[in-house]
Amino acid sequence: MTSALVADRDRFAALHPERRIVVNGRDWGMIAAGSQGPSLLLIPGTLGRADIFWQQIEALQDRARIVSLSYPEKGGVAEWAGDLAKIVSDYLGGKATVLGSSLGGYVVQYFAAVHPDLTERLIAANTLSSVADIRTRPPYSSDLDNGPIGELRAGFGIGLRAWGEMHPEQADLVELLMAEQGGRIPEAELRARLNALKHGPELPAVKLPNSRIATVEAADDPLIPAPMREAVRARLEPGRAYRFAAGGHFPYVARPAEYTALLEEQIGLQATGAVWPEGATTEL
Repeated sequence: MTSALVADRDRFAALHPERRIVVNGRDWGMIAAGSQGPSLLLIPGTLGRADIFWQQIEALQDRARIVSLSYPEKGGVAEWAGDLAKIVSDYLGGKATVLGSSLGGYVVQYFAAVHPDLTERLIAANTLSSVADIRTRPPYSSDLDNGPIGELRAGFGIGLRAWGEMHPEQADLVELLMAEQGGRIPEAELRARLNALKHGPELPAVKLPNSRIATVEAADDPLIPAPMREAVRARLEPGRAYRFAAGGHFPYVARPAEYTALLEEQIGLQATGAVWPEGATTEL
């Protein structure tokens, strides 16, 4: 039986199917919503399509212009940053707040560094600041080009099931992510996402004012341990650091109201629900 969370995502996906757009020869998936207000670009992690942010899109679409993306089947961090520049110029008025989670967080850090003129604000979420040692860790230590896709998918499944056993209250989230890794993300696209980090460039310095940089993390994130979170904050020196006491690697799904609230704060919209405490570093 399909969980309520998956059913709600599927409802949204039926109403907002991905458009396919070709940018610099690469085929991206895009969901665009809203026609007025501040511009917001959303970039998912390895396990998520454009509709993974459906709860935030629905909450903000009457007050903001939003573009959420699914990755193409080729290219890497530097090439994708160039594609994002064209997407921001063509669809979001030439400047946007850019939020990326996990892999997306690495991509948007690179984007903000090389395209500060297109970046209204940078929000680096549940992510890392360097890929220097990533090739030694699974799944990146595998042959991502030729290894059996079933083995790669199975590795994600093992981790997700372990998370579900530790957090039975997030069984709906685990079901959603199992569908993503199990085939909703096509093979070539999944390999491209993994290779993007495995072969990713080191990040150039981000030269935005600190007041226009925010980070998001969760204390119980199983993929981004505390030293990685601290490294991201040390590198970016964000003016605002949001910390979920619980939310795992996907707080935008697990804690949607609070995640929407931080987006409202960052793009200058009046809060309609949850409100984050004041202060440079805050926790919910």
